[in-house]
Amino acid sequence: MKQLTFCCMIMMAMLISACGASTPTSAVIPEPVIAEPATSVPAPTEPTTEPTSTEATMSLQLTSDAFANGQSIPAKFSCLGKNISPALAWTEPPAGTQSFALIVDDPDAPGSTWVHWVLYNIPADVRNLPESFSAQDPVSVGKNSWGKLSYGGPCPPSGTHRYYFKLYALDSTLSLSPGASKEQLLKAMEGHILAQSELMGTFSK
Repeated sequence: MKQLTFCCMIMMAMLISACGASTPTSAVIPEPVIAEPATSVPAPTEPTTEPTSTEATMSLQLTSDAFANGQSIPAKFSCLGKNISPALAWTEPPAGTQSFALIVDDPDAPGSTWVHWVLYNIPADVRNLPESFSAQDPVSVGKNSWGKLSYGGPCPPSGTHRYYFKLYALDSTLSLSPGASKEQLLKAMEGHILAQSELMGTFSK
């Protein structure tokens, strides 16, 4: 009887021990953190400014009362007429101008450009050349493509040609003797041109 009671006591103790054991708890798994997509903020850009030139624009305008730029040259100034030079005028040149030079040529001539007139050492205070201008000292006349020291008017063999009257404002007078060629004049003017302008007229026979 004592043994039965002892066994019952042991069994009861084991049962109580089992019931009192703590129930395991489930591990808590945190919710995944979903990162919000980064908002792309463009970096501020510097305002774009147009560069401004601080250099003064030196202008010179050449005109003629005989014809407008791009228009036909009257026959009076060609080999079909009196073959005299048209009147020319120009605006105020840049400060420092010491002389002017003038070249008249025809780039449409067969073979190469034909030179019609070359003038240089035109005084700085001159603002025009009259019609049928005849150069006098100190103005020097260069050699044209006919080999003459004078103006030669438009005289194309055929078709319509363009005739360019090109005026140069120079910062010096040139040490060229009369009779210089267009090429010699251009070389002497290198590094001395302050401003230039051109007037173009057309002519056809």
